[in-house]
Amino acid sequence: MTRIDLHTHTTASDGTDSPSQLIENAAAAGIDVLALTDHDTTSGWEEAVAALPVGMVLIRGMEMSCVGRGEDGYPVSVHLLAYLFDPDHPSLAAERKRLREARRARIATMAERMQADGLPIDAERILSEAGPAIGRPHLARALTEAGVVSSVQESFQHLLSPRGPYYVPMRNTDLGSAVAMVREAGGVPVLAHARASARGRLVDLEHIEKLAASGALAGLEIDHPDHSAPDRELLLNIAHRYSLITTGSSDYHGANKHVRLGAFMTAPAQLDAIVSAGTGVEVVVGE
Repeated sequence: MTRIDLHTHTTASDGTDSPSQLIENAAAAGIDVLALTDHDTTSGWEEAVAALPVGMVLIRGMEMSCVGRGEDGYPVSVHLLAYLFDPDHPSLAAERKRLREARRARIATMAERMQADGLPIDAERILSEAGPAIGRPHLARALTEAGVVSSVQESFQHLLSPRGPYYVPMRNTDLGSAVAMVREAGGVPVLAHARASARGRLVDLEHIEKLAASGALAGLEIDHPDHSAPDRELLLNIAHRYSLITTGSSDYHGANKHVRLGAFMTAPAQLDAIVSAGTGVEVVVGE
């Protein structure tokens, strides 16, 4: 059986494995095809390609920070997986740069607010040690190491949640615009963990269906650690209705999450559909 995991993160964003460590760990876990999908950056691609063992396949991608219409009618954070796009496409490259700068400014503000309240957080150190796509997990690890909380999970539940005292919103990319940009760059846009209710508010299903009906959205991530069985069935019905690609993934972040590589996987036929649709960059096979 071909083992295909299409959603993973490294130290280039908010994972704890370097790109080469991710490849090593994926090989040890028996993964045959891996997608590298760091948040809003492609900076880990080169190292991951160089680390590929013979025969392993790498799908170069990214997870893009977007905003959609929530079930309550208000804007909600949503993530878009983009596969095999041209990283040099002007509009997408400019938007990635804007998102990374917004991430950095956001985390700096949150860290400075913590320092002002007397928490033992070194904002400058966090910013200097983080990768190009810094995020809340970097703050969560710093809070855990300082003994403010007992775990990364506790940080997110209290201090860093949207209802927490230090949360700062981020100006993400409009979901429809992001899907269009990925397509223009030759990429394949797949909506990530759209029913991850444990994370908070959800994107409106009608918004998903509108993008699917237009032919812009290529697929839905169905099998994910944060999806219940009824949610998977709900998304699968939408995917079948609009002939969308369906994926399964671990959303691996290393030590930041208790999820193993290959915990959920994608069927080979669905991977073939992604590879056929992606024209921005080629699939890489280890030699």
